Amino acid sequence: MRRYQQNAAAKLAIAREAAVLVNDGDSILMDASSTAYYFAKALSERRRLRVMTNGFEVARELAQNSTNTVILIGGVVNNESSSVTGLLSEHIIEELHIQKAFLSCSGFSLERGMTEVHLAEAQLKRKVIESSQQLFALVDSSKFGKEDLTSFARPEKINCLFTDQHLSSDWMEQLKQAGIQYTICEEEVVFNK
Repeated sequence: MRRYQQNAAAKLAIAREAAVLVNDGDSILMDASSTAYYFAKALSERRRLRVMTNGFEVARELAQNSTNTVILIGGVVNNESSSVTGLLSEHIIEELHIQKAFLSCSGFSLERGMTEVHLAEAQLKRKVIESSQQLFALVDSSKFGKEDLTSFARPEKINCLFTDQHLSSDWMEQLKQAGIQYTICEEEVVFNK
């Protein structure tokens, strides 16, 4: 569960901002990332969502709202990432019509786009993108400039990238030059009394 605590404030800011794109009754897909977990929490007020996910924690969070239909995509259980992947998952996704996909990654560069350290996760995310009308990238600033094992989404596939306020001005300029729409998400400031 350590990955849920890494960059938690940034992930929460990204989650809150991206949640604005989700309306009651939407059909969405979320991955098993820690950012998606915070995103699921940010959607607690939405009703009648049809959510597909390969993440246990994401599914558990969204299923607390009884108006939602939550589909945990089947396959091989990966205990390390609290996810499910494999051919069964990919076949299920091929049959789905997904309005909006919200995906995170372990690395992002302009050359390779969104990258993933786990091959099976990357393959599943490629299938998700093929079945989705829109792709929203949830990428905290610590992942910029990192390239992991395999690419799953070229930059031009991304409809909008959500990141946190710690992204460097150099990266902001690079995203702008590349024509990638992005949103900088501000962390909430909590004042102690």
